Formats: sequence, C-alpha cells, structure tokens
Amino acid sequence: MNKTSWFNVVSLTLGFAFLYIPMIILIIFSFNESKLVTVWAGFSTKWYGELMQNEAFLNAAWVTIKVAVFSSTLATVLGTMAAYVMVRGGRFRGRTLFSGMIYAPLVMPEVITGLSLLLLFIGIGLDRGVLTIVLAHTTFSMCYVSVVVSSRLVTFDRSLEEAALDLGCSPAQAFRLVTLPIIAPAVISGWLLAFTLSLDDLVIASFTTGPSATTLPIKIFSAVRLGVSPEINALSTIMIAIVTFGVITTSLVTKHQMVRQKREEQEAVRS
Repeated sequence: MNKTSWFNVVSLTLGFAFLYIPMIILIIFSFNESKLVTVWAGFSTKWYGELMQNEAFLNAAWVTIKVAVFSSTLATVLGTMAAYVMVRGGRFRGRTLFSGMIYAPLVMPEVITGLSLLLLFIGIGLDRGVLTIVLAHTTFSMCYVSVVVSSRLVTFDRSLEEAALDLGCSPAQAFRLVTLPIIAPAVISGWLLAFTLSLDDLVIASFTTGPSATTLPIKIFSAVRLGVSPEINALSTIMIAIVTFGVITTSLVTKHQMVRQKREEQEAVRS
C-alpha cells in the first residue's frame, strides 16, 4: 500500500494553489466597493447590480448561452454517431480518412480552423451571426464528444445488445433501450465538454461572428483591453458559480445513474 509522502502533499497543495488562488482573489475583489480592482475599499455587492443593468453584457451572455446549447447538442448527436461508426463499423473503405477528419480539429490550431470556416462562409454567401458560430463550434467540438463516447463504446458489453435482439428488439430499439442508457454518462460528459468549449472559445468565434452576434468571451476581451472593471470580476464570479454548480450536479446525477445501472445489471445476472 502506497503511503502519502510530504513531497506528494506539497506538490498537490502547490498545484491546487496555482490553479485556484487567482480565482479566489477574483471572487473576493468582485465584492470590492472601489472601482480600482486592486485596492480593497470595503465589502459591497453594487457591481452585481451594475452588471444586471449592463445591456451589452446581458445580450452577449444570452448569445453565448444560445450558441453553447445548440452547438453542444448538435456536436453530441454527430459525435455519438461518429463514435458508433468508428467502434462498430469495423474495417470499411475510407475508415482512415474518416477517422482523420474526425480527430483533425483536436490538433488543428484554432486560428486555422477559424480562418478556414470564415472563408467557407464567405464562399457560400452565408451571413455571419449566431448560425455561423453554432456551425463553427459544432465542427471543432464534435471530435471531443466522439473521443469520449468511443472510449465508452469500446468497453461496452455487446452481449446485452444481442440479448435485446434475441428478445425481439430491432437494432434501433436495442440502441435506444439498451445501448444509449448505458453510454448515457459518456454522452452527458461529451455534451458538457462541448458546452464548456463553446463558452470558453474566443478565437474561432471572433472569425465567424458578425455585428449582430457578440459572444461573452469576445465582449470580455474587448472590455479588458480598456482595463479590468469590477463588473467583469462580478461576471466572472457568476460564471464560476454556474460552472461549479453544473459540474457538481452532473457528477452526482452521473454517479447515481451508474450505481443504478450496476445494480440493475447485477439483478439481471442473478435472475
């Protein structure tokens, strides 16, 4: 049995401190009374009120949420389909090319992806806006979904599908009633990953956006170039709180679902 050493404890502590101390400082100064973000002048929540009245930030937040929801959902559907083909399709003509096209965005610089999509949209005459950002985010995030889902499909027990087929299910019914519920934690994880990537993206969105669709990262980046304001600290704190709540909730739901599925499998084996 491995014993915890002082080196491991110190390394872990320094690692977490490096990651989270800047966030803690940001959260603390979001409640600062002063407009100067580096000078503490007392506790206040007025900047949250100011943020709620800032139409530019609110509109950008709404655009970002719409883009993230639609792009992550579309990327999850396409990524799951691609993962299913890669794992269950066997050897087929063009498999190597298909695999390379799926995984290329993982290693492709975002500048290249954004520029190529921009030229594509200009070439087909598609006006840049929410739709183009959704298509762009779907393009680069579906590969992440495919990797997550395919890793679960590789370890999937296909005898469960075969049993469903023997009991009269069609292949589509077997996938919907057996396969999909079992791989649901991976699908949900892929959706959350795509959602997070869309929320965080700045480079690709800056190439594919238009005047009527400004995402929150672009708005924050434009505002920070003129100086960090307490409103940005308040906005960042709200985003951290939402992400933290989402991660904790999803982890609990996924863990509960996995425990329930394991219990049902054990009961099925006993019977």
